[in-house]
Amino acid sequence: MNSSKINQNALSNHIAEHITEQIIKGELGPGEKLVEHIYAEEYGTSRAPVREAIYLLSIEGLVERIPRKGAVVKEYTENEIYDLLEVRNMLESMAIERIRRNGIEEEGIQKMSALLEQMKTSTEIHQYTHLNHTFHMTLVEMSKSETIKTMYTRLGWPLLRIQSISFTNQGNIEKSIREHEMLVELLHDEKISDAADLLARHNQDVIISMQKKLGK
Repeated sequence: MNSSKINQNALSNHIAEHITEQIIKGELGPGEKLVEHIYAEEYGTSRAPVREAIYLLSIEGLVERIPRKGAVVKEYTENEIYDLLEVRNMLESMAIERIRRNGIEEEGIQKMSALLEQMKTSTEIHQYTHLNHTFHMTLVEMSKSETIKTMYTRLGWPLLRIQSISFTNQGNIEKSIREHEMLVELLHDEKISDAADLLARHNQDVIISMQKKLGK
Protein backbone atom coordinates (compact mmCIF):
# COMPACT_ATOMS: atom_id res chain seq x y z
CA MET A 1 0.00 0.00 0.00
CA ASN A 2 1.49 3.35 -1.02
CA SER A 3 1.96 6.26 1.39
CA SER A 4 -0.82 8.37 -0.18
CA LYS A 5 -3.32 5.56 0.40
CA ILE A 6 -2.15 5.18 4.01
CA ASN A 7 -2.48 8.93 4.58
CA GLN A 8 -5.98 8.93 3.09
CA ASN A 9 -7.02 6.03 5.32
CA ALA A 10 -5.62 7.84 8.37
CA LEU A 11 -7.52 10.99 7.40
CA SER A 12 -10.74 9.02 6.90
CA ASN A 13 -10.35 7.47 10.35
CA HIS A 14 -9.68 10.89 11.87
CA ILE A 15 -12.79 12.39 10.25
CA ALA A 16 -14.84 9.38 11.40
CA GLU A 17 -13.61 9.91 14.99
CA HIS A 18 -14.54 13.59 14.78
CA ILE A 19 -18.07 12.85 13.55
CA THR A 20 -18.44 10.11 16.17
CA GLU A 21 -17.55 12.59 18.91
CA GLN A 22 -20.13 15.04 17.55
CA ILE A 23 -22.79 12.32 17.64
CA ILE A 24 -21.93 11.07 21.14
CA LYS A 25 -21.88 14.64 22.47
CA GLY A 26 -25.25 15.34 20.89
CA GLU A 27 -23.90 18.03 18.57
CA LEU A 28 -25.35 15.99 15.71
CA GLY A 29 -28.84 14.69 16.41
CA PRO A 30 -30.77 11.70 15.02
CA GLY A 31 -31.79 12.25 11.42
CA GLU A 32 -29.36 15.12 10.91
CA LYS A 33 -27.65 15.08 7.54
CA LEU A 34 -23.89 14.77 7.19
CA VAL A 35 -22.84 17.27 4.53
CA GLU A 36 -19.73 15.97 2.78
CA HIS A 37 -18.43 19.25 1.41
CA ILE A 38 -18.49 20.88 4.89
CA TYR A 39 -16.15 18.23 6.33
CA ALA A 40 -14.03 18.30 3.16
CA GLU A 41 -13.57 22.06 3.51
CA GLU A 42 -12.88 21.76 7.25
CA TYR A 43 -10.08 19.26 6.65
CA GLY A 44 -8.87 20.77 3.38
CA THR A 45 -9.39 17.59 1.44
CA SER A 46 -11.49 16.11 -1.34
CA ARG A 47 -14.80 14.39 -0.59
CA ALA A 48 -13.28 10.91 -0.98
CA PRO A 49 -11.89 10.62 2.60
CA VAL A 50 -15.19 12.03 3.93
CA ARG A 51 -17.20 9.42 2.01
CA GLU A 52 -14.90 6.70 3.41
CA ALA A 53 -15.39 8.08 6.94
CA ILE A 54 -19.16 8.02 6.51
CA TYR A 55 -18.93 4.46 5.19
CA LEU A 56 -16.96 3.43 8.30
CA LEU A 57 -19.61 5.01 10.53
CA SER A 58 -22.38 3.19 8.69
CA ILE A 59 -20.62 -0.10 9.47
CA GLU A 60 -20.43 0.95 13.13
CA GLY A 61 -24.19 1.63 13.14
CA LEU A 62 -23.97 5.36 13.84
CA VAL A 63 -24.90 6.55 10.36
CA GLU A 64 -27.32 5.35 7.71
CA ARG A 65 -27.88 6.28 4.08
CA ILE A 66 -31.40 7.29 3.08
CA PRO A 67 -32.42 7.45 -0.59
CA ARG A 68 -32.61 11.01 -1.97
CA LYS A 69 -31.38 12.39 1.36
CA GLY A 70 -27.90 10.98 1.74
CA ALA A 71 -26.06 10.08 4.93
CA VAL A 72 -27.77 10.95 8.21
CA VAL A 73 -27.20 10.21 11.88
CA LYS A 74 -29.02 6.96 12.59
CA GLU A 75 -32.20 7.27 14.61
CA TYR A 76 -32.73 4.14 16.68
CA THR A 77 -36.20 2.76 17.23
CA GLU A 78 -37.32 2.05 20.78
CA ASN A 79 -37.04 -1.68 20.11
CA GLU A 80 -33.46 -1.26 18.87
CA ILE A 81 -32.54 0.70 22.00
CA TYR A 82 -34.06 -1.83 24.38
CA ASP A 83 -32.63 -4.79 22.45
CA LEU A 84 -29.15 -3.27 22.56
CA LEU A 85 -29.35 -2.66 26.31
CA GLU A 86 -30.78 -6.10 27.02
CA VAL A 87 -28.02 -7.79 24.99
CA ARG A 88 -25.47 -5.75 26.96
CA ASN A 89 -27.09 -6.86 30.24
CA MET A 90 -27.05 -10.50 29.15
CA LEU A 91 -23.36 -10.37 28.19
CA GLU A 92 -22.35 -8.71 31.46
CA SER A 93 -24.37 -11.28 33.39
CA MET A 94 -22.52 -14.02 31.53
CA ALA A 95 -19.21 -12.26 32.25
CA ILE A 96 -19.74 -12.11 36.00
CA GLU A 97 -20.78 -15.76 36.00
CA ARG A 98 -17.44 -16.61 34.35
CA ILE A 99 -15.68 -14.51 37.00
CA ARG A 100 -17.46 -16.58 39.64
CA ARG A 101 -16.13 -19.70 37.95
CA ASN A 102 -12.58 -18.53 37.15
CA GLY A 103 -11.86 -16.23 40.07
CA ILE A 104 -11.18 -12.51 40.40
CA GLU A 105 -8.04 -10.88 39.05
CA GLU A 106 -6.55 -8.22 41.32
CA GLU A 107 -5.21 -6.39 38.28
CA GLY A 108 -8.76 -5.96 36.97
CA ILE A 109 -9.97 -4.62 40.32
CA GLN A 110 -7.12 -2.09 40.36
CA LYS A 111 -7.95 -0.94 36.84
CA MET A 112 -11.63 -0.52 37.73
CA SER A 113 -10.68 1.45 40.85
CA ALA A 114 -8.44 3.76 38.82
CA LEU A 115 -11.22 4.33 36.27
CA LEU A 116 -13.65 5.05 39.09
CA GLU A 117 -11.41 7.83 40.41
CA GLN A 118 -11.39 9.41 36.94
CA MET A 119 -15.17 9.06 36.73
CA LYS A 120 -15.55 10.96 40.00
CA THR A 121 -13.72 13.98 38.60
CA SER A 122 -15.19 13.86 35.09
CA THR A 123 -17.04 17.05 34.19
CA GLU A 124 -18.42 16.10 30.77
CA ILE A 125 -21.06 13.50 29.90
CA HIS A 126 -19.06 12.56 26.81
CA GLN A 127 -15.95 11.82 28.88
CA TYR A 128 -17.92 10.05 31.61
CA THR A 129 -19.63 7.82 29.04
CA HIS A 130 -16.26 6.65 27.70
CA LEU A 131 -14.89 5.98 31.19
CA ASN A 132 -18.07 4.11 32.12
CA HIS A 133 -17.81 1.96 29.01
CA THR A 134 -14.15 1.15 29.75
CA PHE A 135 -15.10 0.26 33.34
CA HIS A 136 -17.69 -2.25 32.14
CA MET A 137 -15.35 -3.57 29.44
CA THR A 138 -12.78 -4.27 32.16
CA LEU A 139 -15.38 -6.39 33.93
CA VAL A 140 -16.03 -8.26 30.68
CA GLU A 141 -12.29 -8.81 30.18
CA MET A 142 -12.06 -10.31 33.67
CA SER A 143 -14.36 -13.11 32.45
CA LYS A 144 -11.45 -14.43 30.33
CA SER A 145 -14.00 -15.26 27.63
CA GLU A 146 -12.96 -14.09 24.17
CA THR A 147 -16.47 -14.86 22.87
CA ILE A 148 -18.16 -12.58 25.42
CA LYS A 149 -15.53 -9.88 24.88
CA THR A 150 -15.92 -10.00 21.08
CA MET A 151 -19.71 -9.82 21.23
CA TYR A 152 -19.58 -6.98 23.76
CA THR A 153 -17.13 -5.05 21.60
CA ARG A 154 -19.51 -5.35 18.65
CA LEU A 155 -22.12 -3.33 20.56
CA GLY A 156 -19.65 -0.50 20.00
CA TRP A 157 -20.57 3.11 19.40
CA PRO A 158 -24.38 2.66 19.39
CA LEU A 159 -24.15 1.49 23.01
CA LEU A 160 -22.04 4.51 23.98
CA ARG A 161 -24.49 6.84 22.29
CA ILE A 162 -27.46 5.36 24.16
CA GLN A 163 -25.57 5.44 27.46
CA SER A 164 -24.67 9.10 26.93
CA ILE A 165 -28.37 9.87 26.50
CA SER A 166 -29.16 8.05 29.74
CA PHE A 167 -26.53 10.06 31.63
CA THR A 168 -28.28 13.31 30.71
CA ASN A 169 -31.07 12.41 33.16
CA GLN A 170 -30.69 14.31 36.42
CA GLY A 171 -28.81 12.34 39.09
CA ASN A 172 -27.86 9.40 36.88
CA ILE A 173 -24.13 10.05 36.97
CA GLU A 174 -24.09 10.37 40.77
CA LYS A 175 -26.08 7.14 41.05
CA SER A 176 -23.74 5.45 38.58
CA ILE A 177 -20.66 6.42 40.62
CA ARG A 178 -22.17 5.13 43.89
CA GLU A 179 -23.05 1.79 42.33
CA HIS A 180 -19.66 1.42 40.65
CA GLU A 181 -18.03 2.01 44.05
CA MET A 182 -20.19 -0.71 45.58
CA LEU A 183 -19.42 -3.09 42.72
CA VAL A 184 -15.66 -2.65 43.14
CA GLU A 185 -15.95 -3.23 46.89
CA LEU A 186 -18.04 -6.38 46.43
CA LEU A 187 -15.64 -7.81 43.86
CA HIS A 188 -12.66 -6.94 46.09
CA ASP A 189 -14.33 -8.81 48.96
CA GLU A 190 -15.12 -11.72 46.58
CA LYS A 191 -18.87 -11.36 47.17
CA ILE A 192 -19.69 -12.44 43.63
CA SER A 193 -23.39 -13.17 44.17
CA ASP A 194 -23.98 -9.73 45.67
CA ALA A 195 -21.96 -8.15 42.86
CA ALA A 196 -24.04 -10.01 40.26
CA ASP A 197 -27.28 -8.80 41.86
CA LEU A 198 -26.04 -5.21 42.00
CA LEU A 199 -24.88 -5.32 38.38
CA ALA A 200 -28.25 -6.68 37.25
CA ARG A 201 -30.12 -3.87 39.06
CA HIS A 202 -27.63 -1.28 37.82
CA ASN A 203 -28.08 -2.33 34.19
CA GLN A 204 -31.85 -2.66 34.45
CA ASP A 205 -32.01 0.90 35.77
CA VAL A 206 -30.43 2.09 32.52
CA ILE A 207 -33.38 0.62 30.64
CA ILE A 208 -35.81 2.29 33.05
CA SER A 209 -33.92 5.57 32.59
CA MET A 210 -34.28 5.30 28.82
CA GLN A 211 -37.97 4.56 29.17
CA LYS A 212 -38.36 7.80 31.13
CA LYS A 213 -36.32 9.65 28.52
CA LEU A 214 -38.56 8.30 25.78
CA GLY A 215 -41.67 9.20 27.74
CA LYS A 216 -42.82 5.66 28.44
